[in-house]
Amino acid sequence: MLLDRILNPIIREGGFTVIDSDGRRHVVGDKAHAAQIVIRLHDKALERKLALHPQLALGEAYMDGTLTFEKGGLYELMDLVGRNFGVADPLPGESLRRFLGRALRRLQQFNPMSRSQRNVAHHYDLNDRLYSLFLDEDRQYSCAYFERPDATLEEAQLAKKRHIAAKLLLEPGQKVLDIGSGWGGMALYLAEAADVDVTGITLSKEQFALSQKRSADAGLGNRVQFKLEDYRAERGLYDRIVSVGMFEHVGVPHYAAFFGKMRNLLADNGVALLHAIGRSDGPGVTNPWIRKYIFPGGYVPALSEVLPAIERAGLWVTDIEILRLHYAETLRHWRERFMAHWSDVAAIYDERFCRMWEFYLIGSEITFRHRGHMVFQIQIAKRVDTVPLTRDYVGEWEHLLKERSELAA
Repeated sequence: MLLDRILNPIIREGGFTVIDSDGRRHVVGDKAHAAQIVIRLHDKALERKLALHPQLALGEAYMDGTLTFEKGGLYELMDLVGRNFGVADPLPGESLRRFLGRALRRLQQFNPMSRSQRNVAHHYDLNDRLYSLFLDEDRQYSCAYFERPDATLEEAQLAKKRHIAAKLLLEPGQKVLDIGSGWGGMALYLAEAADVDVTGITLSKEQFALSQKRSADAGLGNRVQFKLEDYRAERGLYDRIVSVGMFEHVGVPHYAAFFGKMRNLLADNGVALLHAIGRSDGPGVTNPWIRKYIFPGGYVPALSEVLPAIERAGLWVTDIEILRLHYAETLRHWRERFMAHWSDVAAIYDERFCRMWEFYLIGSEITFRHRGHMVFQIQIAKRVDTVPLTRDYVGEWEHLLKERSELAA
């Protein structure tokens, strides 16, 4: 089998068994461990597809049920592959695929307002109950911040909001813009924790509707407002700007517009905080399966693509923090909760949808554990002297916010 010949030189730690469509067994990697994961291929054509287009074919085969597991499961296989491949992808033809992907990526990441709306709707305007089944109670759909290894998902997501609030150096009465405000959790937290006025903008109709309801239910309608709006259409002047988990949808061709808009919206003594997924191995391309089924138009950038755009906008980078395995742990929690509610999700959609999302959550977790993805938080200002010269204030703010939260409780 072609796939067997391709993978055997690469899989040096662990192994697995493939049963082809004719019932023949093929051992890949270490024979001593190959019986722990046994895969069955139900389609003759799938063998060649997996060899020629593995990034797309594996996910599609699992979704469609033409690839099943006799022993072990998808997580065990993806973890094994991730540990052996590492950050680099050693498959034959990968250099050519990346070259072609780089050549096409400006088209793939061309996200004018109308296309951005459709891309967001594809992922975020799914049935509202879906996200309640695996996210934390506040519906934070971005990397949590694990201050302790044994922290719960709720504790880690609260710590993330607190960490971001500390870096924003908020003062009562300030105007804050939340670009990509999700289901409103960050905006509501900032308003309550720091007595600021927050405007949140999103392109998701489902997120917008729930955010408005949450603001009204919390009695914060006079201090927290939400708009169904593209960031490029926003006007006004803000003391603080925060963007969490939205930048991955901007696209490299639009980085100049994004940071140019940030400069125009930010007060002269303002502070902005950008929280986004990044890649450690330099500019790349979006995985074709992810682009097709999960995040059309999305792209995870390298810092070497982001920082020049900030510089050209005439803004100061005042702090950068890299969160490495925090997202892997976040995704682990999401995956475990999703799997526990499999039957509920299947009742909303179907088994194929469940397998698609299982593949998405597992693949994303493995990418953060073994394949060089991380999260960066970039603090940005217009002036060199806007934020303190040392980072001591971050811990001090977090301690203060914890005290306030405990007193309020």
